[in-house]
Amino acid sequence: MKELKNEKELVKRAMALGTAYGEKRGVVEFEATDSATDKLEYIYRLLVHDKLIQPLPPDQLSQKAIRHRLAIWASKQPD
Repeated sequence: MKELKNEKELVKRAMALGTAYGEKRGVVEFEATDSATDKLEYIYRLLVHDKLIQPLPPDQLSQKAIRHRLAIWASKQPD
């Protein structure tokens, strides 16, 4: 897995887009005390459930892989 050129910014964008998507759908309200790790994992699972991204194989599921997958998803979203 090769890191994307601006992966950190894309992960931040994915968190913003994913949070907005989840709130618009009415399935989540994040608290200020929720960690970024928890938010990213929830967003990943929501997008997999809605079939917007392909799930990672269970043996490859890690925080780094989730961040990478969400960064790729965010890079494909319109501005």
